[in-house]
Amino acid sequence: MRALRKIGREAGAELVEIAIPRPGDDEVLVHVHGASICGTDVHMLEWNEWADRRVGRVPMTFGHEVAGTVHSVGDEVHHVQPGAFVAAETHIACGHCSTCQTGRAHICENLRILGVDTDGAFAEYVVVPAQNAWVVGEGIDPDVASIMEPFGNAVHAAVGTGGGEDIATNSVAVIGCGPIGMFAVAVVRALGAFEVIAIEPNPYRRGKAAEMGADVLVDPAEVDPVEAVLGQTKGTGVEVVLEMSGNPAAIEQGTRMLARGGRMSLLGLPDSSVTLDLNEEVIFKEARLQGITGREMFRTWQQTTTLLSTGRVDVSPVITHRFPLERWQEAFDTTASGESGKVILVPSETVGST
Repeated sequence: MRALRKIGREAGAELVEIAIPRPGDDEVLVHVHGASICGTDVHMLEWNEWADRRVGRVPMTFGHEVAGTVHSVGDEVHHVQPGAFVAAETHIACGHCSTCQTGRAHICENLRILGVDTDGAFAEYVVVPAQNAWVVGEGIDPDVASIMEPFGNAVHAAVGTGGGEDIATNSVAVIGCGPIGMFAVAVVRALGAFEVIAIEPNPYRRGKAAEMGADVLVDPAEVDPVEAVLGQTKGTGVEVVLEMSGNPAAIEQGTRMLARGGRMSLLGLPDSSVTLDLNEEVIFKEARLQGITGREMFRTWQQTTTLLSTGRVDVSPVITHRFPLERWQEAFDTTASGESGKVILVPSETVGST
């Protein structure tokens, strides 16, 4: 099969021919329909400091946001059959640590990630643990299934551990409107937010945020976003902040635009230290700051399926490009351009970009 692989611990990748992998006893072999490109994949292609520190072995196939058809299953797999169309949960949990045993497998102490710690999905076939193969329900387009993993990040950030009850009828700010931020705008709109404020310096992404349902668009390069949010909410602030950018200044601003007693979900990953006024903006406000990683296994997947299969959220505007695997460099360039939403690599057919 063809696979896009990191060959060495340096920038770049190669599309090569390798043997089709065989599933182990508790694994499934998936014939890939589509694999979307994530920021993590861009870091691995560029081989930045994070990749050099985090990725343990090369050569390896990377890519992790994937959906496809089960081709074969291991001897101990009985709940998923060949022919099933599945999306992959990419957090591979050990199942026996304290967090796994208390129902929090997505923050497993021994967590491995598909396409980072194991061979991934930029290929014609990929092996995943059978327990990570989520059977995609009816009414979900195959391309949409390939972005269910990052969409689940947006759902988990929006809902948090409290069930999302603080979203309905309240004001929400989404800071950073890359693809997951775009998804988040649509999710909080579907959950009944009174007003959705999207904060994003990139005009293309602000436009997409509006398309996904944002009521107010704020360009932080032109105006103070804290003043804009406080002005929009009559000085109260928003009840929920979803921080998707990872920008240290934006994180600090998020605490200042948060209403008293509000919740701030932190999904974006900063590349440097963040300074907060804990006294005024967190402690005296009784603000709730929650770190968000991945998706709850598998409550978030059920929520994701419901939102997509019922049509409460239409993510099609965020899926902006499709490329065949041999045009992988163009696909990555498009992802990094800032002029795209989700970009999908399609290994097994000839497609044009859209």
